[in-house]
Amino acid sequence: MEKDNLKNFTYTTHTGCKGTKENSLESIDVGVQYGAQIVEIDVQYYNGVPVLSHNEPKGDEVTLEEGFLKIKEYDDLKVNVDIKSVENIGAVKEIAEKTNVMDRIFFTGITDEFVSAVKEKCPDIEYYLNVSVLPPRKQTDEYLNSLVEKVKNSGAVGINFNKKSATKKLVKVFRNNGLLVSIWTVNGYFKIRKILSYGPDNITTRRPDKMKKALK
Repeated sequence: MEKDNLKNFTYTTHTGCKGTKENSLESIDVGVQYGAQIVEIDVQYYNGVPVLSHNEPKGDEVTLEEGFLKIKEYDDLKVNVDIKSVENIGAVKEIAEKTNVMDRIFFTGITDEFVSAVKEKCPDIEYYLNVSVLPPRKQTDEYLNSLVEKVKNSGAVGINFNKKSATKKLVKVFRNNGLLVSIWTVNGYFKIRKILSYGPDNITTRRPDKMKKALK
């Protein structure tokens, strides 16, 4: 792969990476141990309190404040806060300010219906727009340009989408338009190498060990 394709590249460890419990503090620790620049957490709300959970919380989850305090233990570690609901998204900003991690976080999981709430309640937090992208064989120039306009109009810094729709052409079109490209969730060694060759800005993976091997 071309070295220029890896310039400023980052990778994110998916919550639950390497078999750890999803949305646990251990998952964050393991991501760091494998050299990830970014770790992912999912956010839901239990009685209005932000907690780390992908599904409807039960009340025994790690709180977002505990998660952010864990992040603070590691210099320069960033956090992909995957928003599953905007029920009380303003509290996410409040906790980020309280724990002094505002400069470390950004949002994914932001679909069209979440954009207005994010802009209103968390105007200082950058976000990727999550988009269901058509399969490669249907990605015409007209379609890709419409995607670019969709993301630009949303106010997002870039696009976040499933690996099944990843193409080199898509990545190039977005980067040529000054938008970031983040692809999830890529776990196999050869798949990681293939998508790395496209030149995305970020890849999310459950297998940081295979990512480290591929990057070598």
